[in-house]
Amino acid sequence: MPADRFIKQRKNAWQRLEELLDILDRASLRRLNREEVRELGRIYRRTASDLAIARAESRDPRLVNYLNSLVIRAHGRIYRADAQGGKRIREFFAIELPRTFRRTWRYTALSFSIFAIFAVFSFVATRLDPEFSELVGVSPAFREIYIETQTHWWESLNDENQIGAAMIMQNNIRVTIMTFAFGAMLGLGTVYYLAFNGANIASVLALTYKAGFGNALVTFMVGHGVVELSCIFIAGGAGLLIGSAMIMPGDLSRGDAMKTRGMEAVRLMIGVALLLVIAAIIEGFISPAPINPRIKYGIGAITGIALYSYLLFAGRDSPAKAEGPSIQ
Repeated sequence: MPADRFIKQRKNAWQRLEELLDILDRASLRRLNREEVRELGRIYRRTASDLAIARAESRDPRLVNYLNSLVIRAHGRIYRADAQGGKRIREFFAIELPRTFRRTWRYTALSFSIFAIFAVFSFVATRLDPEFSELVGVSPAFREIYIETQTHWWESLNDENQIGAAMIMQNNIRVTIMTFAFGAMLGLGTVYYLAFNGANIASVLALTYKAGFGNALVTFMVGHGVVELSCIFIAGGAGLLIGSAMIMPGDLSRGDAMKTRGMEAVRLMIGVALLLVIAAIIEGFISPAPINPRIKYGIGAITGIALYSYLLFAGRDSPAKAEGPSIQ
């Protein structure tokens, strides 16, 4: 085949490969949709074949050099993707997670509202009648052993901080996973866990205030509480995402809605898992420590500002970049 005819027949594919590689220079392979990834592999293989033909039949060194550089470039971009695990993790936490939080903030806000409504109701009800606490999981034995004796039970964490932090982490992970997973019950399971946890925590607070040592419990809770409660709210929002996909899929089919919102929910839960580790470390080592309460309040304020500054502002970019590269 004459060289001019060969180039004329193949140049559109080569130009398309260049366009895809230009996109990959600005973003990862994951930013391409499924069809574009298939197209990239198909054109890469075809171009590699064209390079072999050009080497065998063409006397134009410029054509051979062009195709050789194009194939090398494509090979590097395709196979380097497998070694980008660290970069993907950084991109997830620096960009994807905070953007996902902002896209789904209404579900997290609804989760917070459910928690707060039942917490306020339970606090007031327990202050008026301490026996109400039994309806939200506070046993009479707990009231007798710890509340009536004004025992600071949380200070026992100072005896074995490492074990305490591990147990706290295990418990918190269990609570958040259940809050999230029971979203599969049309969201009703998530609502129940949010309501129950809000009522239970508020009821214990009301009992301690009624007994005269509520401020001590709040001082213990404040250091880790901002991060820990935020995890519950975010996990609740993730569970409500799953539930909403089942009962209100919108313009999508239920299957597509479950897939789309399910991926959003999973991203949120990965972030929650990391935050729970941070909360457990603070709760196990700092919150029960006999240090100035101002330090604990300061830690609560700093972690809260840092967390929500990250969730609300990280990963922001110009509108064009925020939506990723596009092909015209």
